[in-house]
Amino acid sequence: MSLRRFQIPPLYILASILFGIKTYIVYRFMFNISIENIMQEFILLINPFASAFLFLALSVWFKNKRQMKFLRFATLMGTLILFLNLVFYRNFTDFITIPVLFQGSNAADLGSSFFSLINPTDIFLLLDVAIVWFLSKRYESHVATTYNKRAKTIALSASILFLLGNYVLAEIERPQLLQRTFDREYLVKNIGLFNYHVYDTVLHSKSKAQRVFADGNEMPDIEKYVEQNATSKEESKLFGIAEGKNVILISLESMQSFVINNTVNGEEVTPFMNDLIDDSYYFENFYHQTEQGKTSDHEFLIDNSLYPLPRGAVFFTHGQNEYNSTPDILKENGYYSAVFHANNKSFWNRDVMYENLGYDHFYEQSAYEITDENSIGWGLKDKSFFEQSIKYLQSLPEPYYSRFITLTNHYPFELGEEDASIEQYDSNSRTLNQYFQTARYTDEALEQFFAQLKESGVYEDSIIVIMGDHYGISDFHNKAMSMYLNKEEITPYDHVQLQKVPFFIHIPGQEGKLMSKISGQIDVKPTLLHLLGIENKDDISFGTDLFTDDRKEFVALRDGSFISDDYVYSKDQCFDRTTGELLFSKSVVETEDTGENVCQPINDMVQKELSYSDQIIYGDLFRFYKINNN
Repeated sequence: MSLRRFQIPPLYILASILFGIKTYIVYRFMFNISIENIMQEFILLINPFASAFLFLALSVWFKNKRQMKFLRFATLMGTLILFLNLVFYRNFTDFITIPVLFQGSNAADLGSSFFSLINPTDIFLLLDVAIVWFLSKRYESHVATTYNKRAKTIALSASILFLLGNYVLAEIERPQLLQRTFDREYLVKNIGLFNYHVYDTVLHSKSKAQRVFADGNEMPDIEKYVEQNATSKEESKLFGIAEGKNVILISLESMQSFVINNTVNGEEVTPFMNDLIDDSYYFENFYHQTEQGKTSDHEFLIDNSLYPLPRGAVFFTHGQNEYNSTPDILKENGYYSAVFHANNKSFWNRDVMYENLGYDHFYEQSAYEITDENSIGWGLKDKSFFEQSIKYLQSLPEPYYSRFITLTNHYPFELGEEDASIEQYDSNSRTLNQYFQTARYTDEALEQFFAQLKESGVYEDSIIVIMGDHYGISDFHNKAMSMYLNKEEITPYDHVQLQKVPFFIHIPGQEGKLMSKISGQIDVKPTLLHLLGIENKDDISFGTDLFTDDRKEFVALRDGSFISDDYVYSKDQCFDRTTGELLFSKSVVETEDTGENVCQPINDMVQKELSYSDQIIYGDLFRFYKINNN
């Protein structure tokens, strides 16, 4: 049947409707966006259409040929942006930011991780693109429209009013929405993915300008806050207990605490680490505090006791800043420092950042013999990595500060049958099913490394610190995780609890102790320095020594959530930390009895602390601040 018999609407309207429908389907069924009431559902429905109509309405200002070309490439580019965010979200449960795009040099190393995140059904994202291309090519004379000046103005004005209406509703639903830059889900849910990207571009430009206009006048307020809230007034009981000892710090890729002292198919997942608890200081309520920089954020936290940025990775965006890092401090106290990681030296910009942080040597990919037999997934298997590292460790000048970063327990958690010593879990998530096998492999590699340390004579004169760097299982896999944990669902409270990562401080000759106090990666730097007997009173650190009782009352996560002795706060909901009972929620209809928001006073401090840390990094404020590390 000929298309000429029908009255076809202008192509930009048809393209906007098709693109809006597609985007809403992705929001609703592919992203894991929480919907709490009918207003949020309505806003989520209209915001993709508001974005599509505004952008595609620009086509009316072009003549027919260029109008068609603009619509073809605009829908294709919009689909590409949507697809890349979808793939990114499947791994990180997050949305792409401008700083992440600048980390594109990392993409070459993603390999199988990227392709494993693509689903066959993703091809349907191109359906509306195909329709637009077909109509614009085959029936250009029917779908192209020549607009007069008045029609052009009406089309653009109506689109802008549609967008403003979307924003007004979003602001009613979530007041001060654009101040919630740490919560990208709220932004996407309320103003849409594409408007979020525009806003993110504005934020990026603003953050770049902060260094230019910083003059150091910000530091007195930050110093005062740190002195009052993040500086221990008492000396740790273990101060100096490891004085002069070597430090071996091991970062376990994607290792979360839910596997510790837990089983799968009746088998212990981490038998060695379970036993190590008895001989170590083990912190059972220790949280990772990373954001988009993942492992590099973890490294930044433990070496600087500053928070990572809410967008992108500090290692990339502010790698040339001045810092007062652990390697720099230890160097002034006679320590040599080195990092061991069998990956590309430029990944996460490590080759630049390590030099700036004061590391003396980086044993990267070229230092290791990597073959098809001893590598999988992201590179060298952990057992071979530790085995090949021993000779380098023995050659370091003593005392030394050394960091090891493992690779095997990395998404997509691949492992050959010859290395798998336990069976996979059985759920709807391949990611979670495979995770237990790679976690067990890393645990076995760690046990082997301890034996090698003892055989080499390094063990006795060292302090060994072990910790998970960040989560491995995102909340994209909540259904499978709730099945494993025997829960009906994973609530925001459960999500925060799943951010716990194992943290061991093993001092040969010292008895172990289970530590229940809340703690986080930001506390690692001051804790290590105190154990080594190094005073660093002039330092600006937001963490505190974990062996003192004079500590802050909260651990802040980078997304604005926090954990205190009594409460857990996440996504505008306040929970009792012990029971998980919901105490307060901003999403409850105001006519109901919502109770008192007992989390608000701590939340105010959390936001202030995160802001002060951001000011230091964005403004490169340490260039104005003289620190005495002696």
